[in-house]
Amino acid sequence: MDIRKIKKLIELLENSSLTEMEICEGEESVKLSRQVQYTTAAPLQIQSPPALTATPTPVAEVKSDVVASSNDGNIQRSPMVGTFYTASSPDAEPFTKVGQKVKVGDALCVVEAMKMFNQIESEFDGTVLKVLVENGQPIEFDEPLYVIG
Repeated sequence: MDIRKIKKLIELLENSSLTEMEICEGEESVKLSRQVQYTTAAPLQIQSPPALTATPTPVAEVKSDVVASSNDGNIQRSPMVGTFYTASSPDAEPFTKVGQKVKVGDALCVVEAMKMFNQIESEFDGTVLKVLVENGQPIEFDEPLYVIG
């Protein structure tokens, strides 16, 4: 098994709530585990909170870069949790590059989830304006991946 895969598995284990994971590829297998330290909390003493008067405070509008960039184009989002890859293999050409024209259904990237590589297709016609995630980066469901304008 490739050392990069093992490092990625360690990273995934550290960033999750799992305490143990075992991966088998053919005759090779890797078993990773970690110990979780449990702490016991002291019993809480319940006190009644002091009476507070509500005073309205203005709420500032917060806009992320992704929302702001949606004015420039459409946001292609991840349909699943997994690991983002720009190409089907490390030595292959990326499916798309910034500045490339794409049509609905064109392959943009692959997302590895549970040892399955899932091809992500464009939901929009246009030009790839931005790639919002790095190759090999873990991604979440509905995370913005591309800006297509």
